[in-house]
Amino acid sequence: MAESLRDILEAAGRGVFPVADGGITVVPQHGDRDAGVIAFTAHSVVFTDEPEGWVRETLGALGCDPLAAAMNPRFLSAFGERAGRVTDTVDVLLTGAPLPGRPEAVLEEVADPGHPRVVSAGGRRDEVRVWAADGGELVLGRGIAGRLEVAVEVAAGARRRGLGRRLATAARRLAGGEPVWAQVAAGNARSLRAFQAAGYRPVGSEALFLRP
Repeated sequence: MAESLRDILEAAGRGVFPVADGGITVVPQHGDRDAGVIAFTAHSVVFTDEPEGWVRETLGALGCDPLAAAMNPRFLSAFGERAGRVTDTVDVLLTGAPLPGRPEAVLEEVADPGHPRVVSAGGRRDEVRVWAADGGELVLGRGIAGRLEVAVEVAAGARRRGLGRRLATAARRLAGGEPVWAQVAAGNARSLRAFQAAGYRPVGSEALFLRP
């Protein structure tokens, strides 16, 4: 049986990645909300309900390095136009293994479903939970193919004190025994450093397409 997007992500969360053969794997979307591209080392995965033939024909027509074709801006532009979707940026994709014990940061879960962070995260994730800390917020929710995703926000006045690292680590302790995934814009060096200091490792890059 062909691998699904969930299969590929679950394996990657365990440190087992697609073969680095320069190939492209095309799989159906897990659900209507999420389409996109994940580039692992020398192998990319395109998850879309558009025809696989269109994906491969469009990639082949680029005439660029096959290793970079799926993240080529011309392909991403064509993908968005074809699917009627939009993307914000190409993110660095990181994973963190679950940790035992209680979070180091002092957190208070936000029970208000109308809280701005709950509402904004709900457009990209299901089962959203938000915790507030002094100077920051931690968000966990089910994103692409049901994987557990984290987002961290630190207020300007609370930066340079290690709070981002503590919140990212707290997510690993709140994960309930499964890997935690983080999507960080490549230019957000401060956030990347915080997640890496919290034990997350980069596994690829990702362009996510959503309905406008």
